[in-house]
Amino acid sequence: MNGTTRADIKVGMSVKIVQKQDQKTGKLTDGIVRDILTSSGTHPHGIKVRLQSGIVGRVKEILIPCCLLWLALLSLPFSTYL
Repeated sequence: MNGTTRADIKVGMSVKIVQKQDQKTGKLTDGIVRDILTSSGTHPHGIKVRLQSGIVGRVKEILIPCCLLWLALLSLPFSTYL
């Protein structure tokens, strides 16, 4: 998930954001979403959020916990792995 759709982002999720001052370099900052600041449903540069640390930026990546990834993989039909 790339972070451009508001419905994909929930408070408490782990994400990677780019801060305004890091847009040129593309440096990403990890954190947990405290507030969703963008009111529209989508934004081409990423939904703006405030992390629990207070840092504000646009979501570039949504981090899925390993346990949820395994659950998703286990729900696929066995033939998917062949």
